[in-house]
Amino acid sequence: MKTIAVIPARYASTRFPAKLMQDLGGKTVILRTYEAAVNTGLFDDVFVVTDSILIYDEILNHGGKAIMSVKEHESGSDRIAEAVENLEVDIVVNVQGDEPFINATPLAKVIEVFRNDFDKKIDLASLMFEITDIEEINNPNNVKVVTDQNGFALYFSRSVIPYPREKNVGVRYMKHVGIYAFRKEALMAFYHLPMQSLEASEKLEQLRYLEFGKRIKMVETTHVASVLIRRKIWKKHVKCFKDLRYRCQNSLWI
Repeated sequence: MKTIAVIPARYASTRFPAKLMQDLGGKTVILRTYEAAVNTGLFDDVFVVTDSILIYDEILNHGGKAIMSVKEHESGSDRIAEAVENLEVDIVVNVQGDEPFINATPLAKVIEVFRNDFDKKIDLASLMFEITDIEEINNPNNVKVVTDQNGFALYFSRSVIPYPREKNVGVRYMKHVGIYAFRKEALMAFYHLPMQSLEASEKLEQLRYLEFGKRIKMVETTHVASVLIRRKIWKKHVKCFKDLRYRCQNSLWI
């Protein structure tokens, strides 16, 4: 089972343009993310797919592998699909370009799902973890997921799901972590399917898979929490670059 990691990397960013090319401890963010993916030892190959010649050159100049996007894309899955269309591969793992702190354990869990899926009933695998804080549950930036008894996703939403009309009935609220492992066939099907109303409304590309009958296996993890804490530190660090000189007045790493 040939498994690769693909890192979609846009140069433009609404909140912070050129974020992936910022310096993070002597290396750019995208280079650190690429190296972290390689160093997990989980993948037969790792690629950065980008619309930017700067990012493309950054990876190649440091001995990495990169692919230039030909088309404009609305989602990371579309960008990845274009890149892998002509590659001989079974499983494609989507690693976000601004994730320089990659934890290999949860990635290994989503890959393992396919090794045990002899009947090929699983199209995608992704991660979730339990959240208990009311503010976190109500936050629309935290995508929630509900699953069936076999761990397959029923729905993803920015809203609170399930709605707690009756409390104290054992409901657990699960936050979706945007790490995906795809069968190549499912990814290519997604690429050629149109966006539907649910995806357009929630702005969640994984709903396109569900709307067209694809099965998403959710894997519960506890390892993601530490990664998310480090991600918050990284995002605070990034905000320091937003002045004209892109400099920090106070270091967040002390």
